[in-house]
Amino acid sequence: MEGILDVLSGMEMFGRGLGIGTLLLRIGAAVFIGAMIGIDREIKNRPAGMRTHVLVCVGAALVSLMEQQSVAAVLAMGSGSPINVSVGRITSTVVSGVGFLGAGTIFMSEHKISGLTTAASLWCTACIGLAVGSGFIAMALMAGVIVLVILRMMQKIIHVHTLKKLEVQFVHRQETLAFLSEYFSQKGCGILDVDFHAEARPEGNLYTNMYTLTMPNRISYVDIIETLSEHPNIRRVRTRNL
Repeated sequence: MEGILDVLSGMEMFGRGLGIGTLLLRIGAAVFIGAMIGIDREIKNRPAGMRTHVLVCVGAALVSLMEQQSVAAVLAMGSGSPINVSVGRITSTVVSGVGFLGAGTIFMSEHKISGLTTAASLWCTACIGLAVGSGFIAMALMAGVIVLVILRMMQKIIHVHTLKKLEVQFVHRQETLAFLSEYFSQKGCGILDVDFHAEARPEGNLYTNMYTLTMPNRISYVDIIETLSEHPNIRRVRTRNL
């Protein structure tokens, strides 16, 4: 019984007085920060939502707390003798292991990869959980706010024009080219390059233009395709890989 009390005493000293109140505070902070990030993902209907992010953050915090308490227990049993303690081995497995969970949110559809941002948010949430468990709650809160700003506001603050390839097949060359140039100009799309092909047919030539476009974030690729496909001179519109 005396030995157990000594171990508990050593754990308290190493964990900066980690009583029940401190443990509950850290776990509660992990729940709060994980929920904040998860709600944003859930609103956007992403594969990993609020519950997933909360569980990742709380689990990482528990692993960090467990490592602190385990090291404290080993130090308490040292009885004054020199002891080599390796700190960080358990928590490092969280940083690498959560990657498998993030990989489950990434999927590919029609040559487009989705879910990378959600995977990254899960990894960041795990790191925040480790910070909370280690007692760096202020740091974790700041990191949580920064992650939320990145997820919700970064695209609105920093406008990046993406590159897209668009194949347009049409007839009546002069009339249709004038329409396409005017339409892309109205939408703010820059034409970087055009590859063209003409096919002679008895009823009239069939033209195919391959456009490389810069597109503002506010422009929907789907809306452009739907609008162009409604033009009577345009026979086919489809996307191409860069």
